[in-house]
Amino acid sequence: MPVMQRASIPDTEELASRLRLGVTRLSRRLRQQAEPGITQSCLAALATIDVHGPMTIGDLCAHEQVRPPTMTRVVASLVQSGFVERHCDPADRRVAWVRTTAEGAKVLHRSRRRKEAFLAKRLRALEPGQLAALEEAVGILEGLVEGPS
Repeated sequence: MPVMQRASIPDTEELASRLRLGVTRLSRRLRQQAEPGITQSCLAALATIDVHGPMTIGDLCAHEQVRPPTMTRVVASLVQSGFVERHCDPADRRVAWVRTTAEGAKVLHRSRRRKEAFLAKRLRALEPGQLAALEEAVGILEGLVEGPS
């Protein structure tokens, strides 16, 4: 009678360390592929505005987890570049609303395409089994990100 081997259970602390390092390095490489001429903080704020539609600077601060003076500088840079429009709220002139311009949407699109092209090139160098494993891992990563903290 054959002896069944138990699948080894990975050390979660070691796996967490390797995953953190791998994700951090991949994130850094992707940031290097971003659209030139725009800072990462501006690109992140622009993406948030684009996804969530017109929003107040206060809401943008909450999404990006930065303080108002920092976000005010980021928004000013985005406005100066023509990537967002800023309008005062007609009911409360103290509140400013921001929204993505057509040029801002183009910048986001180009940046995303550059990053995806970088990844696609790297993925094409993998073996079919590695691609299948990575496809499964992506689903798991999405669950980690979307699941409860």
